[in-house]
Amino acid sequence: KGSTMAGHSKWANIQHRKGRQDAVRSKLFSKLAKEITVAAKMGDPDVDKNPRLRMAVKEAKSQSVPKDVIDRAIKKAIGGDAENYDE
Repeated sequence: KGSTMAGHSKWANIQHRKGRQDAVRSKLFSKLAKEITVAAKMGDPDVDKNPRLRMAVKEAKSQSVPKDVIDRAIKKAIGGDAENYDE
């Protein structure tokens, strides 16, 4: 009947751990995305012309932030406020 003890599911343990990791990760992602948005707003939205933005993107990539999150952060800076996403 399998070797599972009552009330001890491995998936439950994984879920708890994953939930914690995901929370930490999403906090980090939004912090990095905010930095990218700020950098793109202050300087040029072009990574090649904006050293602060380049650093922010490099940092985000090193933390394995998905490319679309990075792109969205830059688009957000160009488009003004977050409401007018053209998706």
